Amino acid sequence: MDCKNCNKEVTSKFCPECGQPTNLKRIDGKYIIHEIEHVLHFERGILYTIRELTTNPGQNIRNYLIENRSRLVKPILFIIITSLIYTILNHLFHMEDGYVKFHEAKDEASSAVGSIVKWVQGHYGYANIMMGVFIALWLKLFFRKSNYNFFEILIMLCFVMGMGMLIFSIFVIMQGITHFNLMTIAGVTGVAYCVWAIGQFYDKKKPLSYIKGLFAYILGMITFWIFPVLIGTIIDLINKY
Repeated sequence: MDCKNCNKEVTSKFCPECGQPTNLKRIDGKYIIHEIEHVLHFERGILYTIRELTTNPGQNIRNYLIENRSRLVKPILFIIITSLIYTILNHLFHMEDGYVKFHEAKDEASSAVGSIVKWVQGHYGYANIMMGVFIALWLKLFFRKSNYNFFEILIMLCFVMGMGMLIFSIFVIMQGITHFNLMTIAGVTGVAYCVWAIGQFYDKKKPLSYIKGLFAYILGMITFWIFPVLIGTIIDLINKY
């Protein structure tokens, strides 16, 4: 028979070309449990990834880029999962503004700017990836002598910003339980971790790495928010005239 994936001839249980099994098992309860365990597995799953990014983010991310890409969860998946965790907790504890506050006048409730910002607040996974693009551009500028290209920097930021979302998630739980406003502290802690992890990634022994990381992160966030506000303002002007 031929492999259903690559159409090569198969004479065993697995395709010698691509490794595809000749007979796929039906999806049942055991399959779902296995997939969940695979994602959460401490040795190669999200819990292991969190532990490694907590203790030594720079080295572990560099290892992912140049040595071994099977030890950590895929970076895009990681930031989407962590952002989803934050979003769920945010709605569970009724924190509508999240870690970004936006207040709009009643007569501007239907403006394009308001709609775009509200979309960002409801889709932190995608928003964080887009924000990472802007931060990566600034990091590429500030660390232009490094050997990392733009896409490698973006992958690094997926891990780092994913951990930032978990930090926000912890503070959301604490605020929900204590009813004290902790999101300002959450913001400072999240940014501090991101700056520390970025500095660790480039050169943990040089204070300048952390300073550059801080400015790149702040400028990246500012640029990210200017972009949708600018687009929304242009749309509003077009609709007005």
